[in-house]
Amino acid sequence: MPATRLDEIDRKILAELQADGRMTNVELAKRVGISAPPCLRRVRTLEEQGYIRGYHAQVDARELGFEVQVFAMVGLQSQAEADLSAFEARCRGWPLVRECHMLNGEVDFILKCVAPDLGTFQRFLTEELTAAENVASVKTSLVIRGAKDEPGVPFDILEERLNRTA
Repeated sequence: MPATRLDEIDRKILAELQADGRMTNVELAKRVGISAPPCLRRVRTLEEQGYIRGYHAQVDARELGFEVQVFAMVGLQSQAEADLSAFEARCRGWPLVRECHMLNGEVDFILKCVAPDLGTFQRFLTEELTAAENVASVKTSLVIRGAKDEPGVPFDILEERLNRTA
Protein backbone atom coordinates (compact mmCIF):
# COMPACT_ATOMS: atom_id res chain seq x y z
CA MET A 1 0.00 0.00 0.00
CA PRO A 2 1.53 3.38 -0.97
CA ALA A 3 2.52 5.76 1.81
CA THR A 4 0.33 8.48 0.29
CA ARG A 5 -2.69 6.69 1.79
CA LEU A 6 -1.28 7.39 5.22
CA ASP A 7 -1.99 10.77 6.72
CA GLU A 8 0.61 12.89 8.47
CA ILE A 9 -0.29 11.53 11.91
CA ASP A 10 0.06 7.91 10.73
CA ARG A 11 3.48 8.72 9.30
CA LYS A 12 4.50 10.42 12.55
CA ILE A 13 3.36 7.36 14.51
CA LEU A 14 5.44 5.09 12.27
CA ALA A 15 8.48 7.35 12.52
CA GLU A 16 8.27 7.52 16.31
CA LEU A 17 7.78 3.75 16.70
CA GLN A 18 10.63 3.09 14.29
CA ALA A 19 12.89 5.22 16.48
CA ASP A 20 11.64 3.72 19.77
CA GLY A 21 9.25 0.78 19.63
CA ARG A 22 9.14 0.50 23.43
CA MET A 23 7.53 3.82 24.22
CA THR A 24 4.12 3.74 25.87
CA ASN A 25 1.01 4.60 23.93
CA VAL A 26 0.57 7.69 26.14
CA GLU A 27 4.07 8.94 25.22
CA LEU A 28 3.50 8.15 21.55
CA ALA A 29 0.20 10.02 21.54
CA LYS A 30 1.87 13.03 23.14
CA ARG A 31 4.67 13.04 20.56
CA VAL A 32 2.29 12.91 17.60
CA GLY A 33 -0.21 15.38 19.07
CA ILE A 34 -3.32 13.27 19.63
CA SER A 35 -4.95 11.63 22.66
CA ALA A 36 -4.13 8.08 23.69
CA PRO A 37 -7.30 6.17 22.60
CA PRO A 38 -7.23 7.26 18.92
CA CYS A 39 -3.47 6.77 18.89
CA LEU A 40 -3.87 3.16 20.01
CA ARG A 41 -6.58 2.60 17.37
CA ARG A 42 -4.27 3.99 14.69
CA VAL A 43 -1.38 1.78 15.81
CA ARG A 44 -3.62 -1.31 15.72
CA THR A 45 -4.84 -0.35 12.22
CA LEU A 46 -1.24 0.17 11.03
CA GLU A 47 -0.41 -3.30 12.38
CA GLU A 48 -3.44 -4.89 10.71
CA GLN A 49 -2.66 -3.23 7.39
CA GLY A 50 0.92 -4.52 7.49
CA TYR A 51 2.74 -1.20 7.89
CA ILE A 52 4.03 -2.44 11.26
CA ARG A 53 5.28 -6.01 10.91
CA GLY A 54 6.61 -6.47 14.44
CA TYR A 55 8.62 -5.08 17.33
CA HIS A 56 12.20 -6.14 17.93
CA ALA A 57 15.13 -5.36 20.16
CA GLN A 58 18.22 -4.30 18.24
CA VAL A 59 20.89 -6.55 19.72
CA ASP A 60 24.64 -6.21 19.33
CA ALA A 61 25.77 -9.36 17.53
CA ARG A 62 29.45 -8.91 18.44
CA GLU A 63 28.65 -8.40 22.13
CA LEU A 64 26.74 -11.68 22.00
CA GLY A 65 29.74 -13.49 20.53
CA PHE A 66 28.88 -13.39 16.83
CA GLU A 67 32.22 -12.07 15.65
CA VAL A 68 31.83 -12.94 11.97
CA GLN A 69 29.50 -11.21 9.54
CA VAL A 70 29.59 -12.22 5.88
CA PHE A 71 27.72 -11.28 2.73
CA ALA A 72 27.33 -14.24 0.39
CA MET A 73 26.44 -13.68 -3.26
CA VAL A 74 24.71 -16.78 -4.59
CA GLY A 75 24.19 -17.80 -8.20
CA LEU A 76 21.67 -20.51 -8.98
CA GLN A 77 21.67 -22.99 -11.86
CA SER A 78 17.96 -22.42 -12.52
CA GLN A 79 15.94 -19.26 -12.00
CA ALA A 80 12.56 -20.93 -12.51
CA GLU A 81 10.07 -19.61 -9.95
CA ALA A 82 9.82 -22.99 -8.20
CA ASP A 83 13.61 -23.11 -7.82
CA LEU A 84 13.82 -19.52 -6.56
CA SER A 85 11.09 -20.22 -3.99
CA ALA A 86 12.79 -23.44 -2.92
CA PHE A 87 16.06 -21.60 -2.31
CA GLU A 88 14.27 -18.87 -0.33
CA ALA A 89 12.59 -21.54 1.82
CA ARG A 90 15.95 -23.20 2.44
CA CYS A 91 17.44 -19.83 3.50
CA ARG A 92 14.62 -19.33 6.01
CA GLY A 93 15.70 -22.61 7.62
CA TRP A 94 19.37 -21.67 8.04
CA PRO A 95 19.88 -19.87 11.37
CA LEU A 96 23.15 -18.22 10.28
CA VAL A 97 21.36 -16.51 7.38
CA ARG A 98 19.82 -13.35 8.82
CA GLU A 99 18.74 -11.73 5.55
CA CYS A 100 18.06 -13.09 2.08
CA HIS A 101 17.38 -10.86 -0.90
CA MET A 102 16.79 -11.84 -4.53
CA LEU A 103 18.67 -9.53 -6.89
CA ASN A 104 18.58 -8.49 -10.51
CA GLY A 105 21.83 -8.95 -12.41
CA GLU A 106 24.76 -11.34 -12.23
CA VAL A 107 23.96 -12.55 -8.71
CA ASP A 108 20.64 -14.21 -7.90
CA PHE A 109 20.67 -13.74 -4.12
CA ILE A 110 22.64 -11.90 -1.48
CA LEU A 111 22.65 -13.36 2.01
CA LYS A 112 23.68 -11.62 5.20
CA CYS A 113 25.14 -14.23 7.53
CA VAL A 114 26.45 -14.12 11.09
CA ALA A 115 28.53 -16.70 12.93
CA PRO A 116 30.39 -16.89 16.23
CA ASP A 117 33.66 -17.65 14.44
CA LEU A 118 35.15 -18.25 11.03
CA GLY A 119 35.16 -22.04 11.47
CA THR A 120 31.41 -22.10 12.06
CA PHE A 121 30.79 -20.00 8.96
CA GLN A 122 33.20 -22.15 6.91
CA ARG A 123 31.28 -25.31 7.90
CA PHE A 124 27.99 -23.67 6.94
CA LEU A 125 29.47 -22.53 3.63
CA THR A 126 30.88 -25.90 2.63
CA GLU A 127 28.36 -28.29 4.17
CA GLU A 128 25.14 -26.33 3.69
CA LEU A 129 25.24 -23.40 1.28
CA THR A 130 27.50 -24.62 -1.54
CA ALA A 131 26.10 -28.13 -1.16
CA ALA A 132 22.49 -26.97 -1.50
CA GLU A 133 20.48 -28.10 -4.48
CA ASN A 134 20.54 -25.68 -7.44
CA VAL A 135 23.44 -23.57 -6.07
CA ALA A 136 25.91 -22.96 -8.90
CA SER A 137 28.25 -20.42 -7.29
CA VAL A 138 28.89 -18.60 -4.03
CA LYS A 139 31.15 -15.60 -3.55
CA THR A 140 31.65 -14.30 -0.02
CA SER A 141 32.81 -11.03 1.47
CA LEU A 142 33.78 -10.84 5.12
CA VAL A 143 32.68 -7.64 6.85
CA ILE A 144 35.66 -5.84 8.39
CA ARG A 145 33.57 -3.14 10.05
CA GLY A 146 30.23 -1.46 9.63
CA ALA A 147 29.79 2.26 9.17
CA LYS A 148 25.98 2.34 9.26
CA ASP A 149 23.28 -0.11 10.25
CA GLU A 150 19.99 1.72 10.40
CA PRO A 151 16.78 -0.28 10.03
CA GLY A 152 13.55 1.08 8.63
CA VAL A 153 13.01 3.94 6.22
CA PRO A 154 13.98 7.65 6.23
CA PHE A 155 10.66 9.29 7.07
CA ASP A 156 12.08 12.79 6.55
CA ILE A 157 12.71 11.96 2.87
CA LEU A 158 9.16 10.62 2.55
CA GLU A 159 7.72 13.80 4.06
CA GLU A 160 9.81 15.98 1.70
CA ARG A 161 8.57 14.03 -1.30
CA LEU A 162 4.95 14.19 -0.19
CA ASN A 163 5.22 17.93 0.47
CA ARG A 164 6.62 18.50 -3.05
CA THR A 165 3.73 16.65 -4.68
CA ALA A 166 1.03 18.29 -2.54
